[in-house]
Amino acid sequence: MSEVDYLKVGAGYRLAFERIPGDGPTLVFLSGLRSDLTGSKASHLADLCRSRGQNFLRFDYRGHGRSEGLFEEHGIGDWHADTMAMLEQVVDGPFILVGSSMGGWQALLAGLRLPQRIRGLIGIAAAPDFTARVVEPALDAEARATLARDGKLLVPNPYGEPLPLTAGFMRDAARHLVMQDSIAIRCPVHLLHGQEDREVPWSTALELASCLESRAVTVELVKDGDHRLSRPDDLYRLEQAVDRVMQQADL
Repeated sequence: MSEVDYLKVGAGYRLAFERIPGDGPTLVFLSGLRSDLTGSKASHLADLCRSRGQNFLRFDYRGHGRSEGLFEEHGIGDWHADTMAMLEQVVDGPFILVGSSMGGWQALLAGLRLPQRIRGLIGIAAAPDFTARVVEPALDAEARATLARDGKLLVPNPYGEPLPLTAGFMRDAARHLVMQDSIAIRCPVHLLHGQEDREVPWSTALELASCLESRAVTVELVKDGDHRLSRPDDLYRLEQAVDRVMQQADL
């Protein structure tokens, strides 16, 4: 990977990013919770765009990867602000958003803000509203009491150390829910989801498809796929999804 650049956002944080110049709409990768720009899917798309001569952008939200900030001090709203800063200050012209897990939520939020520039959206195990739809229902009475009393709770993480969950994070997330009504995104959308995903139910993809106003929504279920969808076959599916969305958008 080449050297990253940095963008200072309004709060004074430096965000790490890599931009690959090329032609056509910029493919923008939005990573998941606690992931970063060096992940396998981001790196695969970077190589793909480099070989095709297509614009590409990947970056780290504040509190992630090489960007400044502490993870537990930020939330959905801050990462939405980071995404918007990248799209408005680094990306020129139209773009296609590729959101993995929590990045799928960020893609929806950004697409709603910039409808005139978004040309397509791809979700990889997209997890919009996961705080209300997955996290809260999983909290037992003891966990809820701990969160109310201490304002913080450590929740299990299948990929590493437990994640710090704060009351402030949950309140902030509640202000950015998108699946309570129709979602005014009308560009082509492709949703990839593994049916062995143990973090975000694959039914989320079907529910999201029904909320989107776009008439060009494809849901692709991978029967033996997990949450990460980063095996070679999964990465090939991702390439095909990018091509499909670009063809549907006539790009």
